[in-house]
This record gives sequence, structure tokens and C-alpha cells, in this order.
Amino acid sequence: MSRIISRILRSALFTKLAIVCASLVGFFLLVNYVLMPLYVNRGGTLAIPNVTGVPLDSAMIILTSLDLTPVQAETRPDPKFPVGIVAQQNPAEGSIVKQGRRVYLTISGGEQLVNVPSLKGMSTRDARFTLERYGFRLGTVLYDTSARYPENTIPQTKLPRGSKVGITISRGAIIEEVHVPEVIGKTLGEGEKDLVKANLKIGNITYQVSEDLVPNTIIDQFPRSGEAVQRGQAIDLFVAKLAGHDNPAQPKR
Repeated sequence: MSRIISRILRSALFTKLAIVCASLVGFFLLVNYVLMPLYVNRGGTLAIPNVTGVPLDSAMIILTSLDLTPVQAETRPDPKFPVGIVAQQNPAEGSIVKQGRRVYLTISGGEQLVNVPSLKGMSTRDARFTLERYGFRLGTVLYDTSARYPENTIPQTKLPRGSKVGITISRGAIIEEVHVPEVIGKTLGEGEKDLVKANLKIGNITYQVSEDLVPNTIIDQFPRSGEAVQRGQAIDLFVAKLAGHDNPAQPKR
């Protein structure tokens, strides 16, 4: 008799547990597939538009007109977008959200500015190499003849990384100027003759390996042709040589 009663009790307990589990599963399905969709869809939904690359003021207007809530988040450097442009948005474009949803906008602070290395006291050639080591390019070269700086010095300039850096080279109070002739593409001997004829002289000669040019061909020059310099100024030359060959003897200056 006791065994029969025990079986009945266990059966009733199992039935109650089954009912509780079924109720929980049913409640989950009701909330997930009925109540939540009704709540989310209440008031309408829409897709987030793309405002990346748009000025902040315009992005605010676009989002507000769609009953969304734009929020200006952080401002950070971004080389791809100018200052004041939306660089990133959250939620992303195409996300389905309720009306009134907050959209966080990250604003571009523009390209990060860095300090240009000091070029004071350098020649044009050394300034060019120094700028290239720091990721810059040599821009316009101007000459100061007002004697505000000691002769052959370069006042420091600051510009963003990756841009051209213009420099001013002091020549002191220049009494007489001549224009630098074009010697690129000529042999070293021909270039020297042209420089001497223009009352100039050869400065530093840097040999660079080239398989395409005849050895002793002038590849580049500093200062550039057409620039006005002081009579007797030394012109730095870059000259081609073959790989594995020692630098040829430099001409007398």
C-alpha cells in the first residue's frame, strides 16, 4: 500500500514540475515573440541613415528630422576627414531602431599636427634629408637677404606631417645675385662648366646607384635651376653611378 502511495506522490510531483517548465517556456516565447516586438514597434521603427563624412551641423539636422536623437561624442584626429566632419557613427548605417533612438557621432579633429624637426643652421641638402627622415617633403625654398639671420641658416618652420615644408634660407645681405642654371641630365663635367660660367661652383656631390643612367650623369641639384643665389654659391649635385663601383674622384672646387 505504501509503495502505491509513494508512486502516486512521485507522479504528482513530476506533473507539477512539467507544468512549471512548460509555463516558463511558454512565458519566454510570449515575451520574445509577442510582447517585445510589440514594444519595439510601438511608435514606429526606421533605418539609421549614413551621416559619416557629413558636417556635424548637417548630420544633426538629418537625424533630428527623422525623429532620432543625435549625440556629439568624442572628437579625435582623423586624416581621412577634415575638422568638424562626422568620422564615425553608432549605430551604424542601416541599423533598424525605434524613433527617438540616440545616435552617437564621433567628430574628426583633422590630421594630427606634429612638430617639424629644427632645421636651423642646415644647408638645403641637409634640410631635405632631415625632413624626409621625419616623413615630410621639402617645399618652396626662399632666400632672405635682409640680414635678419646669420648667413646660411634656416629659420624653423612648423607644418603637419606628410605635407611640404617651406624653408627660408638666409644669405645675409647679398650684394649680387645670379640664377642657377639647369644641369640635371648633363655629365658632371658639363655641369661644372655651366656652373663656372654662371659664376657658381660645385658643392657636395652625392653618388646614387642607377642602372638606367650613364655613370656621372647629374640626377638632381640643389638649389634648383632658376633660383636666385649669391655669386660663388656652391650647388649640391646628385650623380649617377653603377652598383658595386666606388665613387669616382670628385672634381677640384
